[in-house]
Amino acid sequence: MSFTSFNFESSLQEGLDAMGFDRPTPIQEKAIPVILEGKDLIACAQTGTGKTAAFVLPILNKISKAGTNTLNTLILAPTRELAIQIDQQIQGFSYFLGVSSVPIYGGGDGIVWEQQKKALETGAEIVVATPGRLIALLAGGKIDLTTLEHLILDEADRMMDMGFSDDILKIVNYLPQDRQTILFSATMPPKIRQFSMKILRNPEEISIAIGKTAEGVTQSMYSVFDGQKEALVRHILSRKAYEAVIIFASTKDKVKALYKVLRKQFEIEAFHSDLEQVEREKIMSDFKNKKVKILIGTDIISRGIDVVGIELVINFDTPSDPEDYVHRVGRTARADKEGEAITFVNPKDQHKFVRIEKLIGMQVTQNPLPEDFERGPEYSGDKAKPSGGQQAGSKPKSKNKKKKKPGQRPAAEGGQKPTGEGQPQQGNSRQKHRPKKPQTPKTDAPQSESSAPASAEKPSKFGQRKNVIES
Repeated sequence: MSFTSFNFESSLQEGLDAMGFDRPTPIQEKAIPVILEGKDLIACAQTGTGKTAAFVLPILNKISKAGTNTLNTLILAPTRELAIQIDQQIQGFSYFLGVSSVPIYGGGDGIVWEQQKKALETGAEIVVATPGRLIALLAGGKIDLTTLEHLILDEADRMMDMGFSDDILKIVNYLPQDRQTILFSATMPPKIRQFSMKILRNPEEISIAIGKTAEGVTQSMYSVFDGQKEALVRHILSRKAYEAVIIFASTKDKVKALYKVLRKQFEIEAFHSDLEQVEREKIMSDFKNKKVKILIGTDIISRGIDVVGIELVINFDTPSDPEDYVHRVGRTARADKEGEAITFVNPKDQHKFVRIEKLIGMQVTQNPLPEDFERGPEYSGDKAKPSGGQQAGSKPKSKNKKKKKPGQRPAAEGGQKPTGEGQPQQGNSRQKHRPKKPQTPKTDAPQSESSAPASAEKPSKFGQRKNVIES
């Protein structure tokens, strides 16, 4: 199937041809016809599957066909990074359309606040907003939403996790009841379905590879003590001249500490919520343009960053929630590219990794530590208990125990290949284990989207696109 099968307006198809878009991804192939028909939709697709284009393209086609220049579509996103990314993709797709869009998010100064308020009052066909900032603007401005025809919630599960459900319902109260509502989510827990019943009407449902990682990503793990992690990450980064690497740590304090260690040897930047918005945008721009080779951050960048060509993802800390693992790993092997994902698992986090393997449906290959490293902890697999195992950073007990040579656990049938450092060693079979319900991961709390904004860069003009926030 090709994009020409959707019979898009010629100006939109011309833009797709110019960008080299030929064949739709599975989520695009299934979602675009439903959206074009005007039906409400719940779509579940993992990160990196092209879901943004799946809802942006049919909406742009509708706006182009109608020929109106009033507010038509509201897109809600959990973070400012994702809001900016969606707006940028709209700019690209609408190059020949002359459709206007504006991103609405917190973190700028008072001038940006007034620009965003004016843009909403004056009108733009598409508004991409974070919930907190939009509510603040709605409460303080004369904004007419009566012409709105489409509401899109992107990464709805993330917005639920961040506590935006009440804010979304408040926003919905401002919107016309006669509208098309589209909800995209990487996962589909019961709370999302319950929430969708409040704002959608008889929706169609689409699910694409829930909880699965991309086929092009090679996954492996190291069983380590915390004291071995810094040396190991330096060893991995020194293996080759990587062009794009993301390292995930569990807290912003760990991000800052690891950044201080690695910056002495590598081109690296730290990305966390303590940075001003202008700093975050510059770092992200430099990373996309390969001026910065390595980016280290928390789960704040596990969603909402669309950079093709990321070669390696390192989980410096094992994610607490298995679904966060899928999002982290999803930063690589995007757009049919290949990539590598490596996870460091300390003794206290072994039970978390067991849950991850059960979610992704495969046994991840264990790499042996480099020869000059002290022996790491034994990985107990299904036998791992949340309260069991040695404490991270402790030395392995040697009393009355014979040392075993470190080896790899074999990948499950149909699993991923090892990274190449050593060959897998046959291990014991896993015992069946019913994991406890995953705990909500502790990540950086986002900066208040309704806070008075520090600065923001003006978006570029694209063709006939009306730039509504430039003074």
